[in-house]
Amino acid sequence: MTVIFLVFGFAMLILAFTIEGGQLSALFGIPALMIVLGGTVGAVGVTIPVQYLKNTFRLIRIALGNKKADLISRINYFSELSAKARREGLLSLENDMRAESVDPFTRKGVSMAVDGTNLELIRSIMETDIDQSVRRHKANAHIFEAAGGYSPTMGILGTVMGLVHVLSNLSNPTTLGGQIATAFLATMYGIGFANLVFLPIGAKLRALDTAEVNEKLMTMEAVLSIASGDNPKIMVQKLKVYLDPASLAKFEAAEAA
Repeated sequence: MTVIFLVFGFAMLILAFTIEGGQLSALFGIPALMIVLGGTVGAVGVTIPVQYLKNTFRLIRIALGNKKADLISRINYFSELSAKARREGLLSLENDMRAESVDPFTRKGVSMAVDGTNLELIRSIMETDIDQSVRRHKANAHIFEAAGGYSPTMGILGTVMGLVHVLSNLSNPTTLGGQIATAFLATMYGIGFANLVFLPIGAKLRALDTAEVNEKLMTMEAVLSIASGDNPKIMVQKLKVYLDPASLAKFEAAEAA
């Protein structure tokens, strides 16, 4: 859907331009594109440390993907772990944590519980893990937010450069209109890329971060509940608060059935 909406946004702009009588070829200018994208990449490269920049293409794939946590399945999964721990003891979960399907955050939390780690220490370690994850995600989103800030400015710079070129050569007044129009392409590219690509990707990454934090908080609550020896039904009640209204209604309907 991200790709579809991205294409839809650009398509509507181009369609509106052609409906008004504009020529599609007038929207393309290699020099303007070079100024905007090249200048934006350069400015972002100065702003963002290299260790974050090297993840840029991976972040784009994440933003364009459709990864979504199935919190209902996770609640059922933790309910089974809790029942097994109460029935066979915490040590019985050790083999379950060796499965490749278990995510590292869950494995770390349950393994600490199996080892008999103090509940407050488990909470502290898992909260620190979440905080570090949030910091990394914030830095990743800042790459595209910075690009969204620089891109319009580079567009204006490109337009000014184009106008300087136009005004330095006024010998043929009949071509001035086309040259001025070409100069403004840079501004269009700068604003367009900022508001249709860079800033939306940054916002998408922040939304994904929020969803991941919610999933990790639920996981932490489940681990602490298992370590405390809570009744699985009590644990499920604790975890249900992390569901959105639609998922909660679906989960409760399945429970009733």
